[in-house]
Amino acid sequence: MQPESYRYETVRQSVLEQIESGGLKPGDKAPSLRRLAQRMRVSLSTVLLAYGQLESEGVLEARPKSGYFVRARQKRLPLPRVKSCPDEFPETLNRARLIGKLLENMARRDLVPLGVARTDEALLPLAQLNRMLAQTLRDEGERTGYYGPVPGLESLRVQIASHCLDAGIECGPSGVVVTNGAMEALHVALRSVTRPGDTVAIASPTYYCFLQLLENLGLRVIEVPSRPGEGVRPADLALITERFRVAACVLTPNFNNPDGALTPDPAKAEIVEILARTGTPLIEDDVYGDLHHGPERPRCCKSYDREGLVLHCSSFSKSLSPGYRVGWLMPGRFLDKALEIKATVSVATATPTQMAVAEFLRQGLMHRHLKRLRPALKSMMDNMLGLIERHFPPGTRATRPSGGTVCWVELPGGGDGVEFMRLAMDAGISAAPGALFSSQGCFRRFVRLSAGVRQGPELEAAVKTLGRIAWELSDAGHETPASEPWENDPIAMPEALLKDS
Repeated sequence: MQPESYRYETVRQSVLEQIESGGLKPGDKAPSLRRLAQRMRVSLSTVLLAYGQLESEGVLEARPKSGYFVRARQKRLPLPRVKSCPDEFPETLNRARLIGKLLENMARRDLVPLGVARTDEALLPLAQLNRMLAQTLRDEGERTGYYGPVPGLESLRVQIASHCLDAGIECGPSGVVVTNGAMEALHVALRSVTRPGDTVAIASPTYYCFLQLLENLGLRVIEVPSRPGEGVRPADLALITERFRVAACVLTPNFNNPDGALTPDPAKAEIVEILARTGTPLIEDDVYGDLHHGPERPRCCKSYDREGLVLHCSSFSKSLSPGYRVGWLMPGRFLDKALEIKATVSVATATPTQMAVAEFLRQGLMHRHLKRLRPALKSMMDNMLGLIERHFPPGTRATRPSGGTVCWVELPGGGDGVEFMRLAMDAGISAAPGALFSSQGCFRRFVRLSAGVRQGPELEAAVKTLGRIAWELSDAGHETPASEPWENDPIAMPEALLKDS
């Protein structure tokens, strides 16, 4: 039987589709609860739950003794501007301490987790996975306690190779390395193609743990602008590879964390071609690719790779279970080096969870799960953006991602993301300050908020509190003029090496 959360979401999506197609116009009366329940074969309480959610999003309004009516759509928040950076890294920003605090908050249940890029556990098939894990432990006995092969269990690698066909990737099981989540895949990939002191090009903004990983590996950074609605432009990357000695490039083309930017498929093909000319490896993080909100999955850069230079990294942490820690790396021509490094980093990935995930995929459950998960995540994203529109002050800007679980918010006036985080923590809410997502401390007036949190009164109250904090931090009427987005040179750490140096 379909879970209640999915049934009400089906009803909600049906009403939204009628509105978007013009079947229901502003001022029209929505179908009655009883009529819609009969038509969609659901309970009255399910329809009432869907209508209540649409009302909280500002899509419908309830009129006493008359029913529900379609409201006029409010003007959407404008997209954030792409910000230039200060000349020096702000001394007040202690990156390691703030990142440590954010990671510590991941496991806290007393906070509303808006600072964590996550998928609400209620939407994940944890009960099914756990049953398969229990069955695996019974059936396989002692074998579950043995070391597995360094590249991972063949049964899982076969399923991963099959799963990636949807992203346009053709790679046999022998080209797959199972890892402990996507972060180990990134770690192995970077060590396979770089040495300490090398320069790496990376999108800006980018996931703060990537920046921390690059720092720990002794790598220099050049930041390439990620623009709302289009991601990294091939021309920007070409400029950097012409001017700098770039050892590798790290990108998240599908729904970049934190801005949710999606690089168009033709641009991905062009990026792969540009890097192939100089033999520059591209490390592609695709952890959000399966979580698209549209009818078709976007392709990956790996699908355009003809030279084996794209090292594709992903995991099931956002779509199945973060606690199972099952990810993978397709290292292309760097397979032998990747296996050597994997063996010295963790020897092998845990055998029981590999077995359980392999069985889940083998039974075809992943496809059915994603078919339900994607519209639910779209609903949650729409809900979060609607709450921000209603509760944050004028001048607020936000991205509107077509996939993933995070949105990127620019605070108005003099709002500071780090102070925003501290005040939010005092109110029992986590949030990620924008300055963490740049090696140079850019994006001080930005915050990343998770849209993968269960909808309901607790979430609305939390966003209302964050809106109040944004009001307190803003300097009403004193908006700082913004320079043209990325009008000058790419952002580079001072020690990045030019080609003629």
